[in-house]
Amino acid sequence: MQGQKIPLLKQASIETIKRLPDRCSIDDIMYEINFIAQVYEGLNDADNGNMISTEELLKRVEQWQK
Repeated sequence: MQGQKIPLLKQASIETIKRLPDRCSIDDIMYEINFIAQVYEGLNDADNGNMISTEELLKRVEQWQK
């Protein structure tokens, strides 16, 4: 992940944690942070042209099911 995106990831994580219920578990917190990190990683990949077509994705999923 690019260095400039880290502050965005950090801020998004902080805001997400603030919205979680007070009685949430550490697993809940980690799940949310991991989800945010994956979204930012996907956006970074898209910005860098690292994408595959829907057709290619469906082919790969079909191969996984064999």
